[in-house]
Amino acid sequence: MVPSQEESAAARGTNEAPPPYPEPMETTLLPGPGPSDGPEAAAEKVEVELTGPVGSEPPQPPEGGWGWLVMLAAMWCNGSVFGIQNACGVLFVSMLKTFGSDDQDKMVFKTAWVGSLSMGMIFFSCPIVSVFTDIFGCRKTAVVGAAVGFIGLMSSSFVSSIEPLYFTYGIIFACGCSFAYQPSLVILGHYFKKRLGLVNGIVTAGSSVFTILLPFLLRVLIDSVGLFDTLRVLCIFMFVLFLAGFTYRPLASSAKDKESGTKGSNRFSLFSRRKYSPPKKIFNFAIFKVTAYAVWAVGIPLALFGYFVPYVHLMKHVNERFKDENNKEVVLMCIGITSGVGRLLFGRIADYVPGVKKIYLQVLSFFFIGLMSVMIPLCSVFGALIAVCLIMGLFDGCFISIMAPIAFELVGAQDVSQAIGFLLGFMSIPMTVGPPVAGLLRDKLGSYDVAFYLAGLPPLIGGAVLCFIPWIHSKKQRGISKTTGGEKMEKMLENQNSVLSSSSGLLKKESDSVI
Repeated sequence: MVPSQEESAAARGTNEAPPPYPEPMETTLLPGPGPSDGPEAAAEKVEVELTGPVGSEPPQPPEGGWGWLVMLAAMWCNGSVFGIQNACGVLFVSMLKTFGSDDQDKMVFKTAWVGSLSMGMIFFSCPIVSVFTDIFGCRKTAVVGAAVGFIGLMSSSFVSSIEPLYFTYGIIFACGCSFAYQPSLVILGHYFKKRLGLVNGIVTAGSSVFTILLPFLLRVLIDSVGLFDTLRVLCIFMFVLFLAGFTYRPLASSAKDKESGTKGSNRFSLFSRRKYSPPKKIFNFAIFKVTAYAVWAVGIPLALFGYFVPYVHLMKHVNERFKDENNKEVVLMCIGITSGVGRLLFGRIADYVPGVKKIYLQVLSFFFIGLMSVMIPLCSVFGALIAVCLIMGLFDGCFISIMAPIAFELVGAQDVSQAIGFLLGFMSIPMTVGPPVAGLLRDKLGSYDVAFYLAGLPPLIGGAVLCFIPWIHSKKQRGISKTTGGEKMEKMLENQNSVLSSSSGLLKKESDSVI
């Protein structure tokens, strides 16, 4: 009688039969479902096989290299987009003079809508931009956005009244800026992980540098060539942004991943598909099932109803309150300087704050932003107003620089694009509504005092809401840990039972062969 495979193994004094194929490594695929597997286990194995090799991961961030050039391009993007937006106080005064009429009070309200609509549309478009970023990639989205922004800004220089600016500057230019801006946040997470907080601080500091310089540049240009030629000069910034978008090169898979994929296809050609993933939903509303993110997406917009009011109306307030002062643009410059310092400082600090506890930095920033907004009308001396603007700018930089790192912590890298997009979309509502309401209060009451008092309340309320996020997130993580631990224990027991059953089967076969 020819001995069977099990009998030969028993003759060699072993308790296990030699496997019919090599044992899979940790990074290889599981074999196909066997007859002893139930339908759920079989489905689980097939799902693993279709999604690629076990342990395959997206390319690791290089933490430098080409990423530094990407960082500089993203820095120019933030500077050109938000430097122009933050300097809209200078453009606001020039628009009042250019399009002003006898009914000056209503013109304040109507003109405030130009800058407010522009800033609001930048954020309102971000959910749509996130979908385009997922489908077409960061580079194509950013390049097309910069081109649209260039067209909108150039067309704004040919209008003859304030109303067309709502469309050319407030919608076309703003939508182009949005399509250029949102990919600049996403691409950084592809090139950096350990240094992401610092890099975000450097990138967002770009808007601070431009906020410092642009008010003086705009004042010189407006005084020398007028409003319309000034807008044409600003088109140069958008053209450079168009060129910068080409640096957002997508990361290729590493050579190690490619090699492991080739080997896997040779050994398990029947089951392995190196890269397969089901198509994503256009709008990934599943991220709102993450409770901590949902609270964050509510708390941030709640805090921002008064955020943009100083950027639009501070110059007008200074012109009314401190008529004899020269170089009034220095207040915006102070906000820009300390905002840049805050973005670098708190961006670096955020790298040392573990996980979701970075939220507490945003809570701190909203507390001081709200407090400083309330103190603006209380300043009767120009030097005191400068001090208030310095503090406000410092914590404004803190709030902005850690937004992307917090999003990565809450939802992970895979969903961060739409997570940031939805958040910025929600932010558009308060940032659009706030400045016109402040302008309306000024028209009715004759001063900005009440407007600035009310602008300080939303940041305090929103900051209080954000305090709950670390507790919610940690509670969720504890629940996941318990669930994962229970699943691991069940799998261990199943494996133990299968080993015992296979051992008993082998012993039975050995006894049968002996008989």
